[in-house]
Amino acid sequence: MTTIRRMTCDDLFKFNLVNLDPLTETYGISFYMQYMAHWPEYMQVAESASGQIMGYIMGKTEGHGEHWHGHVTAVTVAPTFRRLGLARKLMDYLEDVSERKRAYFVDLFVRVSNKVAIDMYEKLGYVVYRRVLEYYSGDEDAFDMRKALSRDPGKQSMIPLKHPVRPDELD
Repeated sequence: MTTIRRMTCDDLFKFNLVNLDPLTETYGISFYMQYMAHWPEYMQVAESASGQIMGYIMGKTEGHGEHWHGHVTAVTVAPTFRRLGLARKLMDYLEDVSERKRAYFVDLFVRVSNKVAIDMYEKLGYVVYRRVLEYYSGDEDAFDMRKALSRDPGKQSMIPLKHPVRPDELD
């Protein structure tokens, strides 16, 4: 049995198995704590019956006006718990929170080389909105992917841009 619950400070010392994945961005404790303080409803873990952290999601809301949106900062599942639908459950949770906060869309950044994640996000209804040049360390580009929520019935937030942008051009 898997439980999805709010992340606690103690969880920061128990999710090394999850963060060992080379495609997972690992942040300093202060970064996670900042998110817990500002957007606690967006910090969730998937926990096994034995108490092992199987995966987590962290996000936030940001923007103004029609750019008000939920943002997936990180979603990751430990390799031994993949292919169980946990990432989808975590993403569904974040989208539900964003709906309740009256966001227009949810966005995320993903490495262009992470085909498995891109395929999963596309199955969840996300589209590539734009390419962000040299977004990740090591000069790897990212796709900024978006999914419109009910507040954007015309899906205006998902219309792809024609040209790539640089990280300093992100709004």
